[in-house]
Amino acid sequence: MGVITCTDEYTSPIPPARLFKALVLDAHNLVPNLMPQAVKSIDTLQGDGRAGSIKQFNFAEGIQLKSVKNRVDQVDEENFVYGYTLIEGDALVMEKLEYVSYEVKFEAAEDGGSKNKMVSKYHTKGDFVLQEEDMKAGREKALGMYKVVEAYLILNPDAYA
Repeated sequence: MGVITCTDEYTSPIPPARLFKALVLDAHNLVPNLMPQAVKSIDTLQGDGRAGSIKQFNFAEGIQLKSVKNRVDQVDEENFVYGYTLIEGDALVMEKLEYVSYEVKFEAAEDGGSKNKMVSKYHTKGDFVLQEEDMKAGREKALGMYKVVEAYLILNPDAYA
């Protein structure tokens, strides 16, 4: 098994508390409403959304994956840190990966917005070599969701305030 670590950083005009509420605490409601063409639903299968919970993302028709399950590892509302691990998914994902762990941190920026950092750790099976373009494609999809939520928050300044 190998481990590949990627770190991505993004800036946003949205303060960290609003992004955290929308992208973490209420994603199960907000994301399917904003992106029904991609995400059909986000269901909590076990727990209350806090550490130890299991969430299933169900994707819309035409999306390459049908669903994935994530285990919530950390929800730190005070420091705006969220950690989770992709533990189950379609054969397309899981035949090559043991799991993928993520940690997202939202920090205040001097301009009133935020600096956001995501660390992804891909734990591959056997001697499988994960290609950079595969990791990049996944990160771009995550950034796409992030940008849709950010645009919603810009257009709705009272939402998640």
